[in-house]
Amino acid sequence: MSSRTSPIGQSITIRRAVARDAKRLTRLVRGSGAYEGKYASAVAGYRVGPDYIEAHRVFVAVGADEQGGSRVIGFYSLVLDPPELDLLFVADEAQGRGVGRLLVAHMQSEARAAGLDRVLVVSHRPAEDFYHRVGAVRIGTALASPPAVLWDRPEFEFRITSE
Repeated sequence: MSSRTSPIGQSITIRRAVARDAKRLTRLVRGSGAYEGKYASAVAGYRVGPDYIEAHRVFVAVGADEQGGSRVIGFYSLVLDPPELDLLFVADEAQGRGVGRLLVAHMQSEARAAGLDRVLVVSHRPAEDFYHRVGAVRIGTALASPPAVLWDRPEFEFRITSE
């Protein structure tokens, strides 16, 4: 578990996800404002299950809630073979606070520790600018895959360097 401070000063802890996080992560994916309207089909019925959490490197960002407790405000999933940032979500109300940037930095550290030199990202169109800002390089386009994804998506790559 690592604890960092976001650019706005909020303490955020990043820890490995556990099976009991599955429902929270599923709600975060399905409730994402980035997937409303024409993008809704991509997450309709989507489920992050305990089996998925067990099979991959899934990490959650935990921040303080209004009552002084803590709550999951974001997460990512790193698949090792083939290397891919499979999921990266930040709660709508936590966006713009540096949570996504912290998760990406953590993912890069995990990828480096696993001996990876590159990590693929098939991005959601509204997230394209975010990936540019956090250092991913555009490498191509993933074609639509109906019925869930009816649009082409930008492909990025994180190049993992040794520190």
